[in-house]
Amino acid sequence: MLKSAKTFVLLAALSGLLLFIGAMLDGGTGGPFLNLMLLVAIVMNFSAYFYSDKIAIRMAKAVPLDETQYRDVYTMVRNLADRARQPMPRLYMSPSPQLNAFATGRNPRNAAVCFNQGLYQALTRDELEGVIGHELQHVYNRDILIGSVAAMIGTTISYLAFALRWIPLFGSNDRGPNPIAAIAASIIAPLVALVIQSAITRSRETLADQTGAELTGNPLALASALRKLEAGANDPRMHRAGATPAETNQAMQHMFIAAPFGGRAAVKLFSTHPPISERIAALERQARQMGQLPPEAGSW
Repeated sequence: MLKSAKTFVLLAALSGLLLFIGAMLDGGTGGPFLNLMLLVAIVMNFSAYFYSDKIAIRMAKAVPLDETQYRDVYTMVRNLADRARQPMPRLYMSPSPQLNAFATGRNPRNAAVCFNQGLYQALTRDELEGVIGHELQHVYNRDILIGSVAAMIGTTISYLAFALRWIPLFGSNDRGPNPIAAIAASIIAPLVALVIQSAITRSRETLADQTGAELTGNPLALASALRKLEAGANDPRMHRAGATPAETNQAMQHMFIAAPFGGRAAVKLFSTHPPISERIAALERQARQMGQLPPEAGSW
């Protein structure tokens, strides 16, 4: 509940920033620029809502998962979907050797989960089930839609901020924004948008870890899988090996269970994923609460 409330507040802040920049371009009052940006935001969000799954699957070079060849995956997904009383998503396999996976789609009835070939080959059955639980909860928590909306609003803000930089060159009318303020806003607004967008995706990753572990009943399996993902990302032999366009596209980084190639922002505020060490620690705390690990030393 708290994570969902935090997401709502962050999305509201991101939308407010978009409207603020549109108002600045209109000279501080409502006008054509503001109306145009509202229309652009609606159209972009509409497109993301309906087509994000097809675009992501295509960029991952993925093909539908053959049930006869991957019966174990289908069985795990079907069992977890039944346990959650939710529809089963479409399943795909990407040829990438990287240890990663992602979920996409506008809602549980129109969703897809894509596994990298490298992930399937590297994980044990329990670890794979942990990853599946995480990705299914991204679908059931509507995280794909939330992330797409945040990304589209952030992109619109960046383009608008670029437009603000032209105000000092062409001047403004009496009710227009101060040129210095316009330049400052054009620099600061995209950074603020990126910080908010990153906070949203980090929050949803944490929620998917927690609820995914609740769904499988095995937090330690997901923690073990995350350790392998981190080790694979830090292996120099694996650096960008066989990378697909989905993995090299910065705008799609937030979709994966872990940042592709172990990518980390220089500043945590800009990171799309919490550090894997923090995620593992949270899962171990969850395992203790479920009685699967002894209490920490010094705790009651």
